[in-house]
Amino acid sequence: MLPDLLSFSSIFSFVINSRRVNGSSLCARAMNELWTPIAKQYNPLKAGSIDSTDEEPHDRAISRAIAAKYKPNKGVIGDPHLTLFIARLNPQTSEEKLKDIFSRFGDIRRLRLVRDIVTGFSKCYGFIEYKDERSLLKAHRDSNKLVVDQHEIFVDFELERTLKGWVPRRLGGGLGGKKESGQLRFGGRDRPFRRPISLPALKVEMYTEGQADKLDRSSSRELSRDSRQWERGRDWERRREREERGEEREKRERNRERYRSRERDHKRQRDEDRYKEEDKNQRRNKHKTRR
Repeated sequence: MLPDLLSFSSIFSFVINSRRVNGSSLCARAMNELWTPIAKQYNPLKAGSIDSTDEEPHDRAISRAIAAKYKPNKGVIGDPHLTLFIARLNPQTSEEKLKDIFSRFGDIRRLRLVRDIVTGFSKCYGFIEYKDERSLLKAHRDSNKLVVDQHEIFVDFELERTLKGWVPRRLGGGLGGKKESGQLRFGGRDRPFRRPISLPALKVEMYTEGQADKLDRSSSRELSRDSRQWERGRDWERRREREERGEEREKRERNRERYRSRERDHKRQRDEDRYKEEDKNQRRNKHKTRR
């Protein structure tokens, strides 16, 4: 009788554990189906996480964005669903230059280059409203990362009035950002979310419920294999981060070298012009003395 009871308890615990594992796998599958690289609704806590899984803010700016009660500017005119956001512009880029470039994609209804109220200098970003959606989508697809006045620009849809829960960068929110600032925001076109690494679905409590409730050795091997895969995934993410930092460093070096070579060429041309002018003056003086 006693062996029958032990076997029955073992079978019962195995069924319970199987249901737990299957339930966890179903939840993970549902999360993967709902996951998207671009945020559908702005959440400062998720925007501060590379895979949108953080549960606590890791810097003060995120806490400030969570506490902020931001409302879109009601004074902004135009259709938000036909408006593009243009950023990373050269400070010397003018409205005429932007209109000449972006009018290739379609008819522009309104263009606004944001400038400082006091100085009048460009803040290096602006907004362009098109007359139809086709032109908007074409510009969004083809104009991103265009080089305008030696600057690679960034183009995206307007988010202030279209993305629910939006918080701007000045309040700790926003999207994108530079690595040097230490305040990257994910979920946008510049830095989309990365797919979360699937962690092992088994819990520690399953190993502490007595001898009859322990998993067999094959399940333990599967758990260790999943853990190793997770570690390899983390190593791959870190290696990718290092490669991206190296690429950005090389890009800065190339831009710096290009700027120096352009300065050298400009100085050489200026010296040649000066020498030509001096030579011309000397010839003119000699001609006068001969007379």
